[in-house]
Amino acid sequence: MTVHGAVKPGYEGVREAFGDIIEGTTGGAAFSVFRDGAPVVELWGGSAANGVPWTEDTRAVLFSGTKGVVATVLAMLTAQGKLDPDECVARYWPEFAAAGKEEVPVSQVLSHTVGLPYVEPDLPMLDNAANANALAAQRPLWTPGTKVAYHALTYGYLATELARRVTGEDLGTLVRDLVAEPHGLDLRLGTPPTVPVATLRRAPGYRISTFLQDEERRRVVERMYRGLLDSGDSMNSPEYRGATLAAGGAVGTATAMARLYDLLRSGKLVPDGTLAQATRTWSEGIDAINDRPLRFGLGFELADPIGTYGPADADPAAFGHSGAGGGRHGAWPARGLSFSFVTNELQAEDVDHRASSLLAALHEAA
Repeated sequence: MTVHGAVKPGYEGVREAFGDIIEGTTGGAAFSVFRDGAPVVELWGGSAANGVPWTEDTRAVLFSGTKGVVATVLAMLTAQGKLDPDECVARYWPEFAAAGKEEVPVSQVLSHTVGLPYVEPDLPMLDNAANANALAAQRPLWTPGTKVAYHALTYGYLATELARRVTGEDLGTLVRDLVAEPHGLDLRLGTPPTVPVATLRRAPGYRISTFLQDEERRRVVERMYRGLLDSGDSMNSPEYRGATLAAGGAVGTATAMARLYDLLRSGKLVPDGTLAQATRTWSEGIDAINDRPLRFGLGFELADPIGTYGPADADPAAFGHSGAGGGRHGAWPARGLSFSFVTNELQAEDVDHRASSLLAALHEAA
């Protein structure tokens, strides 16, 4: 298959790595890199849907790449004085004080240590308000702050309600008004069915939580994800894309996401001090449910021992957020770089080397 787009001189190795990805995919992908405010890599290729080629403007579901967008909005609200990571959640959301959570700070919600990885009882996945209400009443699985475990979907319900309590707006509106429209980004949280989006497909053998061996905890994972990634119908539904799910429902282009992290890195969205606070280590360790090494800021993933954000010497201050199936978005602030890889072919983490190969090539080029 043909690789489309262009790279600046010196980035030819990135184009070669991307060509290998496109040659091996049954779907499509795009990779965008900005350096100090200007695009240096804009590549795309493959298929967005049956009979539909991937183009420069093809949008993809970001899955948990959405969490980085949401973390950006919450950092902006922090800079505006509307949200304080050290303040108790119950100050903004009094009902959250139930079941021993009265002293839980906002930071524990955003750094995946609050101990609410699934909703009890099971409720319709697309209902933000109902799930938030249930989580407010729910007792954590562990003493908040003592363990870290990825809150795959509940992060979104909790963040959505926090944002609503301090602004009166839903997160989809905040993403549009604070981030997307002011900066011309093709990025949405809550996408109308009339907006075309690449059709998602699962690679043969796709599965989640590939670090996890314990079958008892795998049942917890099944409760966390609620079968979302098991069904093409669910993850490709207009209802899913339109539901403003802050944990994984955003839609955007690779260029929009790379530009978002360029704006963050350069201080154009939040002050340097606020960004430093949001991207310092607030939690790290082995996921108490998934057995995967983790390191989090306030909603952002940080450079970790398994190289999620590139080779170990790429930038120890790297931050961003990955997404189910292979998406990778973030920044190397010390090097003035931001990047986004989007795809519609979901591959399992233990066999998916696409984004890592691109970041390795970028490291060599830059």
